[in-house]
Amino acid sequence: MPPSPPIPRTTPPPALATRDAKSLEQLRWLSHTLDASIPLPFGVRVGWDAVLGLIPGVGDAAGGLMSAYVVLQAARLGAPPAVLGRMLGNVGIEVLVGAVPLVGDLFDAGFKANLRNVRLLEQHLDSPHQTRRASTLWVVGVLLALVLMVGAGIALTFAFLVAFGGFFTGGGS
Repeated sequence: MPPSPPIPRTTPPPALATRDAKSLEQLRWLSHTLDASIPLPFGVRVGWDAVLGLIPGVGDAAGGLMSAYVVLQAARLGAPPAVLGRMLGNVGIEVLVGAVPLVGDLFDAGFKANLRNVRLLEQHLDSPHQTRRASTLWVVGVLLALVLMVGAGIALTFAFLVAFGGFFTGGGS
């Protein structure tokens, strides 16, 4: 069973100015609208991001732009680079996987990057050091995985060229 949407806060973290508290509340509303505003049978909730994702090409791009707005507002509210990197990773995963027809739409409905990102922002505002550390580890892990994938791609390309090199150099005759 998918997790239920987070319970909206009634009070902002104490360190926020009134304008910033209003911005955070708007981000909560936007993320709920994009990720969990439409109830479906069996207690499942999806948002307009998943609905837009059904429109090939345009829908995923529009959802990605709205998700990017959440990240930009988090930057304006003072989220550090590690937290922003983690948020961009969530958006990137949702946009890339969401671009795959049907399977991506189902993933998009369940992953809920915007709710994740607002939760990360709230955690940062409540406990900056702890969230920064966890996000830094996440970003380092993703970068390490990317380096390993690129290295594996290079190794496979080299192995392919060595294995089939005879076909390209005329060594078969």
